[in-house]
Amino acid sequence: MASAVRRPKVTLRSRARRSDLEALRRLVAGIDVFSAEERNVAVELLEERLDRGARSGYEFQLAECGGELVGYCVWGDVPLTKASYDLYWIAVAPAHRSLGLGRALLAKAEAGVAGRGGGQLYIETSSRAPYAATRRFYRSAGYRQVARFVNFYAPGDHKIVFCKTVTSRPAERTAGFRSGGPETPSRTPIRR
Repeated sequence: MASAVRRPKVTLRSRARRSDLEALRRLVAGIDVFSAEERNVAVELLEERLDRGARSGYEFQLAECGGELVGYCVWGDVPLTKASYDLYWIAVAPAHRSLGLGRALLAKAEAGVAGRGGGQLYIETSSRAPYAATRRFYRSAGYRQVARFVNFYAPGDHKIVFCKTVTSRPAERTAGFRSGGPETPSRTPIRR
């Protein structure tokens, strides 16, 4: 009889801590497709959230396994809109991919949008070949491509924009991942 494969215990939380800064630097440094500039921006958004709180406009979901940050996403309102949101970043450590963690983080962001009454959740990514799996992930999560900005990032590197309409009460699919107690409010107000 084959034994069941154990899924590592992952905890999701929405409250960012100062100690997450170094952990986030390590996480994004381990993801080859991110440039040094992109890695810096990822950390800057967390610094902004820590310094300004909700006024920053950035909402985080962080995933930990064994005390290590193994994934995160950040999203927020699109300024000057009534019901549009951007998923700014979503990243999962290579060793924790294909376990449903990206889906769980995305579901948390969608639940946050739903908690604000729903709307359009937009995600942008690159057209470069290393991002093909990222684009497949978004499509498999129900996002559709709504725009393509030619040569946006660089010659031959187009910005691809995906969108999904999130209703006010989506089914939150975070099976197998435990929310982190009081640090994870039910209305948790997430780049490539």
